[in-house]
Amino acid sequence: MLKVGFYMNDVIIVGGGPAGLSAAISARQRNKTVVVISNNAANSGLFKAQQICDYPGFPTISGPELLQKLKEHALAAGAELATGRVDAILPSEDLFSVGSGSAILMSRSLILATGITQTSLFPGEEEFLGRGVSYCATCDGMLFRGKRICVVCLASETEKEADYLESIGCDVIRLNTNDVKINGEGTVTSVTADGEEIQCSGVFILRQTIAPSSMLADMETEDGHVRAGPLGETNIPGVFAAGDCVGAPYKIAKAVGQGQVAAMSAIKYIDTKGENEK
Repeated sequence: MLKVGFYMNDVIIVGGGPAGLSAAISARQRNKTVVVISNNAANSGLFKAQQICDYPGFPTISGPELLQKLKEHALAAGAELATGRVDAILPSEDLFSVGSGSAILMSRSLILATGITQTSLFPGEEEFLGRGVSYCATCDGMLFRGKRICVVCLASETEKEADYLESIGCDVIRLNTNDVKINGEGTVTSVTADGEEIQCSGVFILRQTIAPSSMLADMETEDGHVRAGPLGETNIPGVFAAGDCVGAPYKIAKAVGQGQVAAMSAIKYIDTKGENEK
């Protein structure tokens, strides 16, 4: 937990997933002070992934294992990792004030790596998360090859993930509705959609929602994502973004790469500001 008080840092990173931790490692390698603020990792979709088969260098690894390795690397590099909820971000001419509970942290630059914010949950969704409920087609899809699954597509782009699940041999029932209830005993056994019960072994809930403007006023978004350029730059000077929060494809390797790019951009921004102030 963050302590009460004021703290100055070179970079504050909001989000402790692959993008945020990758950014932290890169920033620390260039001797910048870094704090990563994130919610409990156990609440993330990646943490619930039982098996990841598409991350280079790791033919098979679980979500918790991958996150732990990334955290250990960031800590070894000297980054500070803090669990907390970012309530507000206030930019001034040269600094950013980040409020988290009773703590206020100051930074010279900011990286948003918030991932996809989950909204209201379906009945049974939290209960069966990791036991038949998944948010990541590429992470967990192979576990359901040859089985019937329901895929709740809540955004047009998520249809591609449903296509992927079909391509690897899943028997996919597509649902385009918000009237969903997940049933089971220990694991998922069926889904009730619009009053009709469908027998299945799992359900993929594919959302595309994020509201970064609730933390940072005037942040430009597009289709629910942070609008960011190729170097992670946003419309607010000194604020950069990486990972799922900037849009599809929602791939771990992409998030890691974007985190590194955003960190390099933040470092350049800090160094350039410092040179101009001399």
